[in-house]
Amino acid sequence: MTDLYPLRFAPIYQYRIWGGRRLAHLLSDPLPPDDPIGEAWLLSDRKDHASIIANGAFKGSTLSEILAQAPEQLMGEATGRFQRFPLLLKFLDAQDTLSVQVHPSDTQVDYLPSGESGKTEAWVVLEAGKDARVYAGLVPGSDLDTLQSALANGTIADQLAYFTPKPGDAILIPAGTVHTMRDVVVFEVQENSDVTFRLFDWDHVDPKTGKPRPLQVEQAMACIDLAQGAKAPTLPVVEERDPLRELLFNSDHFRLWRVQSDIPFTVGESRRPRVLVCLSGNGFVEHDAVPHAIGKGDVMLLPAIVGECTCRPQVSMRILELALPERS
Repeated sequence: MTDLYPLRFAPIYQYRIWGGRRLAHLLSDPLPPDDPIGEAWLLSDRKDHASIIANGAFKGSTLSEILAQAPEQLMGEATGRFQRFPLLLKFLDAQDTLSVQVHPSDTQVDYLPSGESGKTEAWVVLEAGKDARVYAGLVPGSDLDTLQSALANGTIADQLAYFTPKPGDAILIPAGTVHTMRDVVVFEVQENSDVTFRLFDWDHVDPKTGKPRPLQVEQAMACIDLAQGAKAPTLPVVEERDPLRELLFNSDHFRLWRVQSDIPFTVGESRRPRVLVCLSGNGFVEHDAVPHAIGKGDVMLLPAIVGECTCRPQVSMRILELALPERS
């Protein structure tokens, strides 16, 4: 089998009633006409939405197929630790307000369909409109009884802690945290899970069905972690200054850095996969003296066999670099 190389993937667009059209500014692939697009799945190893390679010898193959054909080349030291690629990456355009929702944790197995994990996630804010708001966690003194009463009388927003986000903010949303957001465009990294329980949906009606979306109040209430207080943006940890490299998240489920540079810099890791997401600028990721183009909106998976590479900006680049969890 041909050795793997830096793999670039095509986005998978998702209709959402709360979405908009702002992802067109981020991605070169045109948005589907007319519909509000809430999500672009950038890297997905799921049967219902499998990311497709967009470059090189394996163009047209899915991430799932490559993982099955060349697990050691792709995963390196992580081979055999995961049933599928453990991260799901997205851009979100929350033009309207998302449902108030909760995700279960890995330990809440009674609420996880077969084969699913829990869902801890994190956001990096890319754009914030005039009505931008992030709700994450509960106000002091809120408990399940208070939430039940608020759901009954339509005052759930009063129980949610919130802040006004700005571009560059990075927010960790552990499983069990009640959350929603509006009028923002964010990058999202999460455990590879699609389990969401809706507490409240602002009386939204899906124009395609003419009906409200279903709620899962009982499951959501059971998965709330009351110990999760109000969430605020994390404080980046500067690891290098030239180029600027900041650690945004170091959780049990993923690590994420932000790099900004107009000079060459190193990406990737020996014997472990890494993922790059280009937020602005363009350039090349060089592996074995072969340049692989990367530009605004692109996601690129560096298989473990690739190891460290040199990223050479053509103009100043801002990228996110992600590492898998240290343990499964």
